[in-house]
Amino acid sequence: QHFVLVPSFTVLENIAVGSGSGWRLDQAGVLARIRSICDAYAIELDPSQPIGELSVGEQQWVEIVKVLFTGARLLILDEPTAVLTPDESKKLFAVIERLLSDGISVLLISHKMAEVMRSDAVSVLRKGRLVGTVRTTETTRDELTSMMVGRRVSAPVRVDGEAAGRETMLAVRGLTRLRDTRRVLDGISFDVAKGEILGLAGVSGNGQDELFECLCGLAAPGEGTVVLADKPLQGLSVAQVAAEGVGYVPSDRFRDGLVADLAVSENLILGQHWQARWRSGPFLDRAALDANARQAIETYSIAASGPDAACRKLSGGNAQKVILAREFAKANKLLLCNQPTRGLDVGAIEFVHRELVRKRDEGCAVLLASEELDDLFALCSRIGVMFRGRLLAILDARSATHEEVGRLMAGQESAAAA
Repeated sequence: QHFVLVPSFTVLENIAVGSGSGWRLDQAGVLARIRSICDAYAIELDPSQPIGELSVGEQQWVEIVKVLFTGARLLILDEPTAVLTPDESKKLFAVIERLLSDGISVLLISHKMAEVMRSDAVSVLRKGRLVGTVRTTETTRDELTSMMVGRRVSAPVRVDGEAAGRETMLAVRGLTRLRDTRRVLDGISFDVAKGEILGLAGVSGNGQDELFECLCGLAAPGEGTVVLADKPLQGLSVAQVAAEGVGYVPSDRFRDGLVADLAVSENLILGQHWQARWRSGPFLDRAALDANARQAIETYSIAASGPDAACRKLSGGNAQKVILAREFAKANKLLLCNQPTRGLDVGAIEFVHRELVRKRDEGCAVLLASEELDDLFALCSRIGVMFRGRLLAILDARSATHEEVGRLMAGQESAAAA
């Protein structure tokens, strides 16, 4: 699921690592073999290009060619489309079809039903146990979903209302951010209305993380303004932004959202531990922390042994619920959600969707970034598309298509007005 590539090495060097014998690498032989594989499967790669200069999608192709270079007869793909645009995903499955015709077996690990249904057979795992194996032609999406979760799962609530005419809660104008002289954000401007979920589509690494960091106070933009309910946020600390009614769900839950070795009760008050309600003199009020944690565990159905359970022992879905419980409680004006369903099972995704809709219905403005286009089309009134730090367009979710959004994700600008 995560690449094992050396950014400073070329494509050829990454593919050839560990394959040589003797003191010198037969570069001509390796190059010929790489080109033969790329030609056979219609994969476009420049063997001389450093990995660090490739897009995330191109790096995925390097990983696949690297495996084929070893002569493997079984290819295991763990969430291979998580970093691909829709067009790149279609190309990947075309390559898979060629692999199958060449006698190579493919084990595909995915939570996307459209991909799962393209397989010959499906084995469903739940809580580490094999629930069953079925032929794809003999089952349905709903049956597979029930096997995965253990119950029937409801679809996300489709948003039919318009954002136009509503009170603006968040106004972002000309947001620019530099990193090593490179613009990771380039003149970003948009509004989010009160009671609206605005979606952000884009392949990972196109500025989504940097945008959210600027909005929540973790980083200062080089240029531009951020205004929440007529109050400027630029220059405020993370704590000050949170105090304005902003909740932030980061893309990496264990790196940025939790302290893994702390208890659930402690993680639920991160950033708020200085507030009087959580203190007893100079110390934390353990009774208050435990009462808050027990309520969150019940409300959000967190599978934990109790308030004192260490977050590192929780599953990804339950760890995410701890973050949601903390940040949703803060967010009475603005909720920033960056990839909130990444790596979650169908049941946990259903829960996140339901909670996002609840916050929207409470009048909170929600900015939702997701690599899952189905999520965005189901939950959002409008969808903005980011590419290399720019917001290429903002589309009406009711009239936009997956293909249109996919083209924008690949950098192909349309005539749609942002």
